[in-house]
Amino acid sequence: MRSSAVVSGLLSLLLLVLVAMEWGPLLSVDRDVSDALHRDAVAEPGFTQLNRILSDWIWDPWTMRALIVVILVALWLRHERRLALWVAGASLLTAGLQQALKALVGRARPSWPDPVDTAQYDAFPSGHAMTATVTFGLLLWVVALHWQERWRGWSVLVVAALVSVLGVGWTRVYLGVHWASDVVGGWLLGICLVCVTVLTFRAYQPKSNGGE
Repeated sequence: MRSSAVVSGLLSLLLLVLVAMEWGPLLSVDRDVSDALHRDAVAEPGFTQLNRILSDWIWDPWTMRALIVVILVALWLRHERRLALWVAGASLLTAGLQQALKALVGRARPSWPDPVDTAQYDAFPSGHAMTATVTFGLLLWVVALHWQERWRGWSVLVVAALVSVLGVGWTRVYLGVHWASDVVGGWLLGICLVCVTVLTFRAYQPKSNGGE
């Protein structure tokens, strides 16, 4: 877990620097990917509409935050209030950090003469990708702590989480509202935040007095 936090943190920092420096090779790859996907999005309106529904409704950050609220209520009812506070803090930190980084980097979104979708604020990192990564990462963590061993749906939940996190990243680039590196940056930052949340929770776990 610690190594995952360090690696994802360093990679996200490196990517942030390259984006801020407007490193040519990265921008070129971003543009090539976006151009190819946008041509397909314009040519396939039905598939594009499906991506819009997934991106703007199913995997929207506000939908993810609603899922966090459900997790918090479940934990509160189980009297897991310390864990609930950790989950809430991680979710709030995610929202604040992504907006701060967007303002700091100030990267413009892709611009098209024939856009198929629109989005607000600056581009880096992708808020959709970052929020989905943190939300599903926290969900898997909470379920693993309390229900994994006696819940047969664990594998289904893992698959759903992977499909959602990867899928929302795809939709943001396909719809032409993010560069591919924005999405990768959101994923890396989200992984780092989940790892840090788990590590700090473990580090500040109250020690049992039993046997002393």
